[in-house]
Parts: sequence; C-alpha cells; structure tokens
Amino acid sequence: MPQDTLKVPELALVLLIGSTGAGKSTFARRLFQPTEIVSSDTCRGLVADDENDQSASQDAFELLHYLVAKRLKRGLLTVVDATNVQPEGRKPLVALARQYHVLPVAVVLDVPDGVALARNAQRPERRGVGPHVVARHRQALRRSLRTLKEEGFRHIHHLRGEAEIDVVQSITRERLYNNRREETGPFDLIGDVHGCYHELRALLEKLGYALHDEPVADVRDLGIRVTPPAGRRAIFLGDLVDRGPASPQVLRLVMSMVRAGAALCVPGNHDIKLLRHLNGKKVTVNHGLAETLAQLEAEPEAFKGEVRRFLDGLVSHYVLDGGSLVVAHAGLPEAMQGRGSGAVRAFALFGESTGEIDEFGLPVRYEWAREYRGRALVAFGHTPVPDAEWLNNTIDLDTGCVFGGRLTALRYPERELVAVPAAQVYSEPVRPLNYKQLAADTQHNSLITDNDQLTTNSAQHENDDLLDISDVTGKQFIETRLLRGVTIREENAVAALEVMSRFAVHPKWLLYLPPTMSPTETSALPDLLEHPAEAFAYYQKQGVERVVCEEKHMGSRVVVVLGRDEAAIQRRLGLAGEGIGKCYTRTGRNFFTDVALETAFLARLRDALSTAGFWDKFDTDWVCLDAELLPWSAKAQELVKTQYAAVAAAATAAPAVPAGPAGAGGAAVARL
Repeated sequence: MPQDTLKVPELALVLLIGSTGAGKSTFARRLFQPTEIVSSDTCRGLVADDENDQSASQDAFELLHYLVAKRLKRGLLTVVDATNVQPEGRKPLVALARQYHVLPVAVVLDVPDGVALARNAQRPERRGVGPHVVARHRQALRRSLRTLKEEGFRHIHHLRGEAEIDVVQSITRERLYNNRREETGPFDLIGDVHGCYHELRALLEKLGYALHDEPVADVRDLGIRVTPPAGRRAIFLGDLVDRGPASPQVLRLVMSMVRAGAALCVPGNHDIKLLRHLNGKKVTVNHGLAETLAQLEAEPEAFKGEVRRFLDGLVSHYVLDGGSLVVAHAGLPEAMQGRGSGAVRAFALFGESTGEIDEFGLPVRYEWAREYRGRALVAFGHTPVPDAEWLNNTIDLDTGCVFGGRLTALRYPERELVAVPAAQVYSEPVRPLNYKQLAADTQHNSLITDNDQLTTNSAQHENDDLLDISDVTGKQFIETRLLRGVTIREENAVAALEVMSRFAVHPKWLLYLPPTMSPTETSALPDLLEHPAEAFAYYQKQGVERVVCEEKHMGSRVVVVLGRDEAAIQRRLGLAGEGIGKCYTRTGRNFFTDVALETAFLARLRDALSTAGFWDKFDTDWVCLDAELLPWSAKAQELVKTQYAAVAAAATAAPAVPAGPAGAGGAAVARL
C-alpha cells in the first residue's frame, strides 16, 4: 500500500537513486529544505556555468563530496540529488556517512523508461539524452536493489512508479534514540556500580532518594521502588554488573528506576557482555562475569528474560540539556556526540586503546579527554581512578567501588560530587587504584625511569603543562555570561600571546584577570586629563545608562592567589615548589620585583587569614583576591626608579628651545 509519509533519521545522508528523468529534483524540492539538497547538476553549473556539461562531472562531484562532508561534519541532514545508480558513485558517499557517523538512507525512484524519456523531452537541455542512457540507468538501478543493504544503507525506500512517488507528501524525521536534548535535569550521574548494591543504596539515600522494598508477586515485580527528590533524575553510566557481590539486586534497583522514569541508564562493556551470554552467544567468562552468572543462577528464568530485554534496550549514549551534557560509559569525543553508528557505540562502550600493554599487562587506553575541546560536559566511567577526575570539561566518575574505593555521583548542573566508601574490597584490581601515588612515594619503583618524574598532580594539571596554541591563535569569538560576545582579532591575539609569553607569570597562577573600566577621552579643558562632566557625557554617548561612582583609594590594583600551604597550591593549581602564592598585576605580570618582599607579604596575608579563621569558615585551603594594595608608593617607588626618573632626567638635562614660528623650524620643549 502506498505511503504518504517517508520516515528518515533526523541526522542522515539521503541518497536519491533513479535514472535521469525519474523526478529526483522535483521530489527533493517538494519534501526537503533547499539548503539540505546538494545537487550534482547545481555543482556542474557552479564549476562550468552549464549544468549539463558532462565534461565537468569530475570537478562537480569533487565539489559535491566537499559540500556533503561539511554539512555532515556540522550534524546536518543532507540530501544528494544525483542519479546514484552506480555502486562506485555511492561508495564515497557511504564512506562520508561512516566518517561522520550518520546513517545512510536510500530513496529509490523507480519509474518506467517511457516516463523518464517523456520528462526529458519536455526539458530543452535534456532533449539530447537518448533512450540508451535511460535504459542503462534503469539496468544499473535494478542491479543496485540487490546490493544496497550490503553497501551499508540502513533504511531503503523503494518507490515504484509515479503513483507511489506522487503520493508521498511529507518526510517524518525520526529522533535518534540518543537525542534527549529537551531533558534539562537536574540529574545525579552515578559511576560504575559493579554489583555493589549496599553502596548504591547508601549513595542514593545520601542523594535524597527514598528506597522502598516491596514484595515480589509476579515476574514483573522487581522488589523495590525508588522515589527521587522532587524534579531530579538519576543517570547510571554503565557497568552495573560483575565483580561485586550483588549484581542481580543492582539490576532490580536500576531496572525499577528506569521503568518508573526515575533514571536513565547507558550500557557498559560488562553489561553488554552479560547480554551476549544471555542471548546465547559464546563469551569468555572472566573479569567478574563468573560471579554474576553464579548470582543469577538463583533467579527465575523470567527475571533473566527481563534483564535481557532491559540491557538490549539500552542506548550507547545520551545528549541532554540542549547539548550541554553527554553521558557515555567510556566517554565520547565531540565528533561522535549525537551520532549513530557502530563506531560510536563501540567507543561509548570500550573507548579506544593505543595497541600497547602497560606494566600491569593491561591495554593502554587512548586518552581522548586530553584532546577534548567540546562545549558539552562529558560524564563517563570505565577507567577506575582514586578520585573523580576532571579533564577538559570531562569527568571520570568510576572511583573503583568494587576495588575498595568509593561509589561516586555528580550532581548536575551543580557540579557537586557526592560519594560513599566501599564497605570492603570485593575484587582485587590488577592495577592498584592509587598506582601513581605509590610510584611517586617510592621513587625507585620500576615504574619510574631516569627521565620520568611522576607526580600526584591531577590529569587536568598534567594536561595543562602543555598549552595548545590553537586555543589562543587566530580569530576568536568568546561568548560572555553577562554581555554580548567578544571578538578577538588574530593580530590582537598574536600581540597578547607575545606579551604574555615574555612578561606574564606562570599561566597556572592566572586564575583571574580583572576587567578594566573603559577610560574616557582626554579632556578638552586646559591642564586637565579628565573632567567628570565630560566623563558622564562620554559614557552616555557610548550607550551606558548607569554609572557607579566609588571612592578611589590611592593603591595599586593586584590579584593575589594564596594557599594555606604549598600543598594546597599543588592540589589546586598543579604548581610544585612555587611557594604559597603569587601577587600579580591586572595584566598578569609580577607585581613585586623583590622576591623576598613578596614572600614576606604572602606569609603575612596567609597568617592573617588563618588568625581570622577564614580557611575553616569557608571550608577551603586557597583563595583568589581582587584587591587594591596600599599604599600606592609600594609600587610607585619602583615605577619612579625604572620608568619616570629617566624621562624626568632627560627632560631636565635638555636645553630649552625658545618657541618660534613653525615655518622657521621653531619648537617648544616643556620641562618636566
């Protein structure tokens, strides 16, 4: 029965397939936006000023492939309007779909030769197309129908004849399963559980969830009901099972929450391995699967069936909160977020390895987060770490509960970490959770070579030791929180980079550079640099409706970053052996040129904060102060010596030249 609506994924590469004269361009214009269509005829026109110049086909298709790639990279549905009847013509397009992790869709417009010939005859530019061309296209099309699925097309719509083509009146764009952008939270993101049921209950209760045990009357009952805090929802990051003591209970709890809408869950590699076993696939029973299977032996077959259906329905990753949050078990690079392909699912489950083996015999995982520059916060697990680890707007929440660590959750959007300790070590890890700390504590450990210096710095601190020049060069556009965006021109960025590289303090100290009020124009009044009346007029002219006037102390603007001790500075900034703090100017330069004076100043300020109980009151071990340092002479003396004194001396020593007419070469020199 003909369908009046075609369904395609919201992000797809749609290939229209049909002979010349099949009506592909008309079909595309009727059902898709003009900007979504990339036409081979249009590309010929662009490169040759003639849409029918077949000699320009190679250049035209190079342009077509370029445009398709750019659209797919940006995550835009794209329609290719070309004959596409030859497999060699479709192959590079399917390759582009795979490269950008979008689903290829084939829409076959199959019309009789006579219809195609009649349509070509009505178009003056196509009257030279002979019957043999249409026949060749139709023959290739019929062969293609047998191979489209093997070529990688997940969705194939075969429209036979004019009636089936004309009846299609709309396109339904089906949302990808991973697209949950409309769900804004707040969320509680929970790391790898691995069968640690009691710790999971404790964490949920600490997060404010109410857990109610219930009787199991039939196979649909899971024995537990969870009520979340008002408006909140949990998100489990996978690896619910294996190694721990109570995987079935964890499954019951999570399945109950997902069924009730109190939680979302993405699969972990351990969960998928269990699914494969439940589906009758041959898997290696290791890495804790044996314990899970033994625990499931006591469960009814009906429950195992429920587990199989639950795990089979899990989606590789979710994009939430308008694209600001991505959750995936092993993380996900920006280019894969919100996409659908086997490669995306594999990365979300397993990540990538470098092909190397570490000293513990484990595969070395590719640290994708070190190169991450995406806008979305990516929350993941998979790799156990002693503490939840932030790196480039990503966070690893697998804190090794099953290995005796903790079970950790991240409140979103608050970015608050909540954790409960493991009751015991349920499984001994091959690689200790704190192996970096152990290596740092024993400098002669075999992990350290003569050229390596292991520290206890966080991954973010280690990553920040090497700045990425692409982050600061070229034209930059910065979205501000309170005002409109700011454009930084390339030449300004280069100049700033030069100044900061030469004169600024270590970049890790520069947590904050204070804004500077825009100066007014120089006063037109004699002997004045500025005048209040002219200042107000200037700001009014610039569109400023409100000016705040404050008393000006004769001090110097400084920023002070200060720690309770050097250990606090290393924990917060990753700076070792740099002292307890730094005092710098609003342009990022050292305020003090005398190291001893700065050290004494910082120690005195630290002691004053300690005496005032500041550290305990605010539960912190570091502070950043935007301040005025009094008296002004603390800095002025150095300025007078190094800058002003030379100018004054030169002016005093210069002979006075009497004023004369400009034409006579006269000049006036003012003494300072």
